Order: sequence, then structure tokens, then C-alpha cells
Amino acid sequence: MSYSSSNGRAEDEESDESVLARLRRPVSPPPLKRRRLEQPSSQEQQDCLPSTAAVEAGRLSIDDHLDYFSRRLSAARRASPSGPTLSIANFKELYLRNQHDNGAHFVIHQHDHPIAGTHYDLRLQINELSSVSWAIMYGLPGHPNSQKLNRNATETRVHCLWNHLIETASSRTGSLLIWDTGEYEILPYDKPEEETDDEFEASVDVPIGVADSGFSESQPSKLNDDFRKGKIRLRLHGARLPENYTITLRMQRGSWKSELGGSARTGRRRPRRIPKPVKEQTDSEDEMRDGEERTAVGSDHSDNDENQEIRRNNAYTGSLNSIGSIHQRTWYVSLDRESSGFQRKRDKDGLSWERRNEQGKLLGFEPFFVRGRDAEKSVITGRLGKEVLADEGVVGYVGRAGWRPVLA
Repeated sequence: MSYSSSNGRAEDEESDESVLARLRRPVSPPPLKRRRLEQPSSQEQQDCLPSTAAVEAGRLSIDDHLDYFSRRLSAARRASPSGPTLSIANFKELYLRNQHDNGAHFVIHQHDHPIAGTHYDLRLQINELSSVSWAIMYGLPGHPNSQKLNRNATETRVHCLWNHLIETASSRTGSLLIWDTGEYEILPYDKPEEETDDEFEASVDVPIGVADSGFSESQPSKLNDDFRKGKIRLRLHGARLPENYTITLRMQRGSWKSELGGSARTGRRRPRRIPKPVKEQTDSEDEMRDGEERTAVGSDHSDNDENQEIRRNNAYTGSLNSIGSIHQRTWYVSLDRESSGFQRKRDKDGLSWERRNEQGKLLGFEPFFVRGRDAEKSVITGRLGKEVLADEGVVGYVGRAGWRPVLA
């Protein structure tokens, strides 16, 4: 743009100065409004992180699973969760102190699967990266006089240890929440004839991590030995489960299988049934086993070679089946009433179990019942299964009907 003037260059410089003056505030541009910096909401924090379902299914890879999942859980944590809870700080510390081959981390997941229905996955650490897993239909027994004290526990795939940190949901796999977590302790399966008070009290007062430091054999090593024998006595030190809560896991007779999938059972075989080609249908137990596989791998996984490798090794990608786990093998889980602090009582109504009193201390615990997806909340976030679904943006999910809690 040119200017014509008798004063020449001096007039041009004066014109430029007037233009610059107009560009100074407050004339132009308009004054900026000061905005107070606000912390992002918990929902905004969740929205900026990748989907938990995508991470769990292996569609997204992350470097630090503990940081990722603890941030997700912290953002989803209810303001005033009811029932037993574990703080995010303690949750992280618990996981960190078990990130080695001698770690004894455990988790119990409540999984509401659309096909398999509601069940509870017990996972025990077996090495630095992996955990062995059982699916228990009705959850762990919590009443010493229950009519259903023995419960079916189906062996599933070996999982990555970071799966212990997950709470997630999707329309195809349902909701998954942390029902309890902590550290496990392997007790001798064959009890000594007499258990002294000192021995019982030592198991109560000494933390599992401290107790291990004085022994050459680690908890995973003990678990490995007893797993191969098919008989495990297991004490779970969790945030929800009562003090000294002890169970036994026993492999079903005849369920031993070779690494090639053959059965060790001998004798007369039942004739094989030929299904009618009307429609495909599987029973609930098989659906639970297969549903567990679909959950951890992801329903959208299309890598057939990887799936074949998972079936061959009975271990998901990134985990190591160092314990010799075999998919779909049947075990039974029972409450070890004596080790949990109960004693037999015989009266006119017959034999029952009651809490044991030793030197003025009442052992055992008040009975508890696992009531399923509509009642049980996460021990980390305080969420119900339907709230996990909502937080993950799952709409229109319909769970399998027919599950009933064991209340007697």
C-alpha cells in the first residue's frame, strides 16, 4: 500500500507509528478474559486414556500397566464407597512388592459374561509375569455349615500378571471387577496331628512377605509342587476376605490329562453322543470355560496363529505356563473350616461347626455370602458390575439370567 505526501519518507514513518499505536492494548485487540485453570474431572481423565477393553484384548499395547490401570481405577473410584475397600496407593504397593519370581499376588475377579453367566475367577501368581487361574461359578464359600461347601473350580488359561489390575467391560465380554486382591500363602496339605496355639498365631500375625524372607522355598514354588499333586491348601490374605480365610483345592479324580490332551482315565468308555444338526448348543459349564478364553483374548482378535499358540501352551500372549496348567481341568474348592478357625460341635441336631475360642480370642469369622452381580462391589472402586459397564460406555448389555447365590 503506497502513500503520496509532500513530506515523503518522514510522513510514511509517522503513518507507520500511528498504525502500531492502534495495535496496542486496550484499543486492539480486545482485552483477554482471565480463565481459572481447572483440574480435569475424573470422567475427562478417563476419556483421555485408551479403552481398558482394548488394552485387555491386546489391540493396544502400553508400557506401564500398573500406571495405566491405577489411573483408570482412581478416576472411576466412587466418592464414598461402601463395604471393604483398598486404597489406590495400597493397591499399587501390593502389586509392586510382588513383581518378581517369588511374588504371591492373587486376585478374585467377578466376571459377568453374557454367555457363561456370572462367575468368579481366582488367579494366583506363579512367576514374575504370570498367574494360574480357576473359574468358580458361585464364588468362594463363606459359611462353615453351608449345604454347598464343595464348589466346582474349572482350570482356565494362564494369564499375564497385569491382568490382576483390570476392571473393564464390553458388550461382548460383559463386566469384570476386582472382588478381592492380596497375597496368598501355601499351607501343608497334610496337617500335623496337633496344631499348637503358637503355630496358629504365627500365621495370623506375621505378614506373608516377611514370613517368606526366612524360608528358602517361595510361595510360588510351594504352589507349583502342590499343584502337580492335585492338592492345595491355600490361605488368602485379602482386603475383603476375613482373617485366616483358608480353602483347599482338589483336582477331580480321573481329570489328569497329558500335555497332548489325552486322558489318563482307564476302563470302559461311554459311547460318544452324536449331536443332532439342528442348532449348536453347549452347556453352561463349557460356556464358562470358553467365555473365559474369549474374555482375555478379545472377541475381535483375528490372529489365528496366535490363538493356536495360546491353545497349545494354555497361556495368553506374554505369560508363561511354568506350572503345567491344562485348560478345562476340573477341581473342587472347599472351605477349610479347621484352618479358618472353626471347630466341630455336636448337639441334638447333629454335627455342625462353630467359631473356636482359644485363650479368650474368638477365631473364625462371621459367615458371608457371595450375592452376585447385582450386589457385589469392587474392593478398589466400590462399583457394581452395571456401573463398570456404564463407565466404559457399554449400552444395552443383557447378562445371562438364571444365576442364583448360595445362601444356605
